[in-house]
Amino acid sequence: MIGTEPAIIVHGGAWAIPDEEVEAHITGVRRAAELGWKVLMETDNSLDAVERAVILMEDDPTFDAGVGSFLNRDGYVELDASIMDGELNAGAVASVNRVRNPVRLARMIMERTEHLLFVGEGAHRLAESFGMSLIDPRELVVERERRRWEEFRAKGMSSRKAFEKDSTVGAVAIDSKGRLAAALSTGGSPFRMAGRVGDVPVVGAGLYADNRKGAAACSGHGESIIKVVLAKSAVDMLALGLSAMEAARAAIDLLGRVGGRGGIIMVDRDGDLGYYYNTPRMAIAYAKRGVVEALI
Repeated sequence: MIGTEPAIIVHGGAWAIPDEEVEAHITGVRRAAELGWKVLMETDNSLDAVERAVILMEDDPTFDAGVGSFLNRDGYVELDASIMDGELNAGAVASVNRVRNPVRLARMIMERTEHLLFVGEGAHRLAESFGMSLIDPRELVVERERRRWEEFRAKGMSSRKAFEKDSTVGAVAIDSKGRLAAALSTGGSPFRMAGRVGDVPVVGAGLYADNRKGAAACSGHGESIIKVVLAKSAVDMLALGLSAMEAARAAIDLLGRVGGRGGIIMVDRDGDLGYYYNTPRMAIAYAKRGVVEALI
């Protein structure tokens, strides 16, 4: 598909973003979209663009991904990430805390191994074998999240009840050759049980990319997203003739069937963008024809 109009859309999570954090979220997603667009223009590679956009958000303590992630019930960070291209290649990691940018490791898994998903210490060893520097897990913890963890612990809050503070970062892009890609990264839901894994590393649930149809990346209550295979369901709706905006809305309506809360960003094979959410707020930014827009 030669001559497709390139585009990228990113999200910084669908949740009840507090008023005092709105500006930082808008700034963060705008920067990610700007960088993703720059990479898209320089490399004409959608996979490079989504990876770089997500890495920027992993390094931004504003978001629940990489540095600044929510703490689990035991008081430490566990990270999940995934990446997928439109040829149906994918890589993912789950429950890692010694890798600063898990989306980088996810791409290495996709491109350098015959496998798709690695978890925990096995993923750490693999990262080291690829030459990635392992970090002290404490480097991922910020004071804001330590205070939130203390608050949740004092209230005896369940992870589902704390979900209104749940988040994920993601990006979806298409390059001029019509190649689609999607990437996700998350620190998971707050105050969850250790070892819990949500939708992010589950291909078809958290993200999906198919050059024949489109691509999607989700955010929200992971268990609900998994139940309806949200990203794949949304992409399949594009093949039925729905526009990207229509498919995004229909997908979130489907999420409501299992009582789920969340959001989705999409791009179809023509480069048209879509997004929708049923949470109080969702940080979104997109770039097309060199123009970057951000909203929340």
